[in-house]
Amino acid sequence: MSAPPLSAWDVPAYRTYLAARALAMAGGALTLVALPVLVYRLTGSATLTALMAAAETLPYLVLGLPAGALVDRWHRRRVLVGTSLGVALLLAAIPLADAVGVLTYPQLLLTGLLVGALFVFADAASFGVVPQMVGRERVASATSLLVTVGTAISVAGPVVAGVLVATLPVALVIGLDAAAHLVAGLVLARLRWEGSETRPAVAAGGGSRRTRLGADILEGLRFVLGQPVVRALTLLGIGCSLAGGAVAGLVVVIGVERLGLGAEDAAIGWLFAAGALGTFVASLALPRLQQRVGVGIITTCGFAVAAVAVGALSATTSLVLALVLLACFHLASTTLIVNGIVVRQVVTPDALQGRVNTTARMIAWGGSPLGAAAAGVVAGTAGVEWALRLAAGALLVSLVGALVWGVARYPRLAALEVERAEPGRARKCAPGAARTERERS
Repeated sequence: MSAPPLSAWDVPAYRTYLAARALAMAGGALTLVALPVLVYRLTGSATLTALMAAAETLPYLVLGLPAGALVDRWHRRRVLVGTSLGVALLLAAIPLADAVGVLTYPQLLLTGLLVGALFVFADAASFGVVPQMVGRERVASATSLLVTVGTAISVAGPVVAGVLVATLPVALVIGLDAAAHLVAGLVLARLRWEGSETRPAVAAGGGSRRTRLGADILEGLRFVLGQPVVRALTLLGIGCSLAGGAVAGLVVVIGVERLGLGAEDAAIGWLFAAGALGTFVASLALPRLQQRVGVGIITTCGFAVAAVAVGALSATTSLVLALVLLACFHLASTTLIVNGIVVRQVVTPDALQGRVNTTARMIAWGGSPLGAAAAGVVAGTAGVEWALRLAAGALLVSLVGALVWGVARYPRLAALEVERAEPGRARKCAPGAARTERERS
């Protein structure tokens, strides 16, 4: 019988960090509903609403590589503080512009791009902060706690947001998110832990600053493409991000055009809350699941469930069934995403955490803006149901890839921790690696 995993909750600094993140996520849950509603109210366009979702995720595709390498050189805590305060400033401009009657779609699009860019740097810093703060033996617990708290907020947040959107000016709801990020940034500014004021170790060497940065980026990319499990989970994750971008960009449109809801109907919040509920269940189950089941089985089953859920969502006009299917899709997609994150954090050296994780996210999440944009165009021309079928097709491609690649045979998380301590064994954990070794010899 395996021992229960060590809990990150026992680390005081992590509890404060979690509280700050929870506050920011609570604000984000409001904007998750309010922003697409505001865009749809301003434009009445399914395509422009989906493009808004694309704008929020596009920066990862553009900035993922340099952001990871840069954050591995910077003070990670200060990056978290600066990005949180920057988001607060950008979001606060929306209700101000709305109050004086000058709010436009281009401003919202630019805000989405800039907030997304700040998120890339914050995300890179967070990847390194968590293992440093709690130790590698508590990474799975810390990630699960963060996701659990975040999704608990996300279950209630969209419901609350739906009520607020129906009763308050929509832009003012986004202003509440700005206040939440401001307070979170101030909390993080006072937080300290062992190693919080030091920069991660970077490779020594001569050359210009630009040359060293390029070398750092390449080092992270080589690790992602050279570590068999990380490489497979990252490349297959493109299908999940394509589908996730499509679904995220069309939630409001699905509610209005397929389910017959009003654009500012409080029930729109239920659609977001259903997805968050699925994420919540995934976050609770994943740590135990990773103890008992190989990361490859988790990945393969996740793609299968997600593909079925999105395919069925394309065919329904029932609100109740849509809620169930959204919950199932987010349960599967969150399992895929968090499983990949934990694997990367466990097997990656500390000095590479930022660039490896942002590189992997950039490759895997690169499909999100493309999925959102493509879904918006297809929804605007052929209908929402065809956009969702396109998303289901992307998941099926990843599922077939996982089956062909033999991903189901990948080991449990504990075995990957051992393989990190013995690098020579890491290459052998993926199917086909043994054959490659024989061919080389």
